[in-house]
Amino acid sequence: MTAKSSFSLTDRQNAFARALVDSGRYPSMSAVVQQGLELLRQRTEAEEADVLALRDLVERRRNGRFVSADDMKDRVATMLERKRKEHGLGR
Repeated sequence: MTAKSSFSLTDRQNAFARALVDSGRYPSMSAVVQQGLELLRQRTEAEEADVLALRDLVERRRNGRFVSADDMKDRVATMLERKRKEHGLGR
C-alpha cells in the first residue's frame, strides 16, 4: 500500500535527488525519497538496538561481577556487532 504525500525539498536536496534520477540510479524522485526514508528507518532501529543492548549491559554489570576495562571493551564490541548483524547492518 502506498500513501501520497506532499513535502518540500531544499534546492540542494532537490538537485541531488534529481541527479540520482537523471543518472538512472533511481526510476523516480519518489523512489529516491523512499530509499532515503528506508535508510533512516534502518539507522534509527540500529541505534535503538544499540541503546537497549547498552542498557542491558549496564544493568548486568551493576548486578554482576567486576570485569576489567579491556574485557568490557571486548564484550561491548562483540555485543554491538551481534546487534548490527541481527538488523542487517554492517559497520
